Amino acid sequence: MTGLGCKIGRQYYRMERSADGSFSAVGGSGTGYYGGSYQGASVTRRETNTWNPAATDADSASVPDLARLRARSRDAVRNQPLAGGAISTTVTNVVGSGLSLQPTIDADYLGMTPDQADAWQVHTEREFALWAESRHCSLNRGLNFFGLQELAFRSTMENGDVFSNLPQKAVPGFPYRTRIQLIEADRVCNPNFGFDSPNLVAGVEKDDDGAPVAYHCLRQHPGNWLYVTGKSWTWDRLTAWNPRTGLPNVVHLYRHLRTDQSRGLPMLSPVIEPLKMLGRYQEHVLMAAAVAALFSVFIKTQGAQGLGNMLPPVGGAPVVTSAIPQATINDIRLGSGNIIDLQPGEEVAFADPKVPNSNFDPFFLAIVRQIGVGLEIPFEILIKHYTASYSAARAAMLDAWKFFLSRRTWLADNFCQPIYEVWLAEAVALGRIAAPGFFADPLIRKAYCGALWNGPGKGMINEKEESLAMEKRIELGVTTAEEETQAYNGTSWAAKQSRRIKERKMRDEAGLPVPGAQPRETIPAQVEHTDAPTDGGKEAA
Repeated sequence: MTGLGCKIGRQYYRMERSADGSFSAVGGSGTGYYGGSYQGASVTRRETNTWNPAATDADSASVPDLARLRARSRDAVRNQPLAGGAISTTVTNVVGSGLSLQPTIDADYLGMTPDQADAWQVHTEREFALWAESRHCSLNRGLNFFGLQELAFRSTMENGDVFSNLPQKAVPGFPYRTRIQLIEADRVCNPNFGFDSPNLVAGVEKDDDGAPVAYHCLRQHPGNWLYVTGKSWTWDRLTAWNPRTGLPNVVHLYRHLRTDQSRGLPMLSPVIEPLKMLGRYQEHVLMAAAVAALFSVFIKTQGAQGLGNMLPPVGGAPVVTSAIPQATINDIRLGSGNIIDLQPGEEVAFADPKVPNSNFDPFFLAIVRQIGVGLEIPFEILIKHYTASYSAARAAMLDAWKFFLSRRTWLADNFCQPIYEVWLAEAVALGRIAAPGFFADPLIRKAYCGALWNGPGKGMINEKEESLAMEKRIELGVTTAEEETQAYNGTSWAAKQSRRIKERKMRDEAGLPVPGAQPRETIPAQVEHTDAPTDGGKEAA
């Protein structure tokens, strides 16, 4: 018979197979457990026998801790330079000044010529800029669309998720009604702060398939002291989807780390504890250095009186010697050239806290490396440390750029693109953009909604060498000029090309040389051909 370990309830059994192929459970007292082949799952090894985490689903593992994780993440960003720098570095490289729209429609499917497609895209980009660059796109008119991108992404990094409500509200003199209202994560919660249920988790209402149906939003932040005392709580039920168009009414921005996950986790969640402990260690080292700078001195005496003949005995008058003038009795301090008498048996001891600590920097960098691994950010990028070598700095930059590009793609797909599609639907409905069949066929609508979202470039360490590599990639056909331009500074090659043509024309009209152009070669004068020899009358040998 063959033994195979298994667990039923809280008891361990040994499954034994008999000769006829059937299995039977033997044991149940917890002894005789064979288990599998993974030592990490062993319950008998000393190293793992006390490691018994609960096997819960995504919401059970995260939702009870969300409020505390958000609060601690925000506090770390406010008060710990390393935590704040990690969030700010990520936001700057992913979003920068904002992801710009570049419409890329499927002209072949829509039956457009290249010129017609270009004209449509230029017009759509111009219309979108009218809405996106105006603060009217925001419900509270605080930021334009590009500022909202940065705020939404930062909120997701700090708090775990953010909600973008897309109400319709008219503004006098402005053609578009679509607005964006960013809702902080804390405001989406169960009505009356009730318990979760299978169809309502942390303010997210779901259907039987697990898809979001609505979001329950508190009208004010639960931590706002103006409402905590004496105010009644009011929740609004925001439907997730528009029943007529199928477009989103609310965009819930968060990273899915597990299936059936209802809410997002702050970026700093895996490293909050080491960040806090490292912050305390830095504070203690800094305090020790500050105390050492005070140069403390202690007087050691046999009778524990201290300071010898400079202080009077208990209930007595000061004892003055020739070495201590009366003026200095009440002004005892360290100074330059002071001479102070001490009583027999007294000696001076200086405080020496042994700072600066020579082991501080290696230990600090070791912990920062581990934190960087947890955040997917190389420690060179995390603390702006580029002193190792050119190769190390370049490798760190390339590694970090993979992380930043993945987050940018995620932000474009889950925030910019859904909002752009809602805006485009309104623009077509208003007749400001011509898109035949947009509402009749989902495939036609998809063809019109194609877009790229360009952000800041990764930068270069060696401009000359990397520019030559860029030129070689284009020459080999590995990339295009459009792709290289986007990777370099996040702009469009077509827009730059039209600008270059205009600049070239202006320079030619002004008679100025074109930078980088090769000088025209002087064509030698045409020599009239004759049969006469040209070497002074002598024929060539």
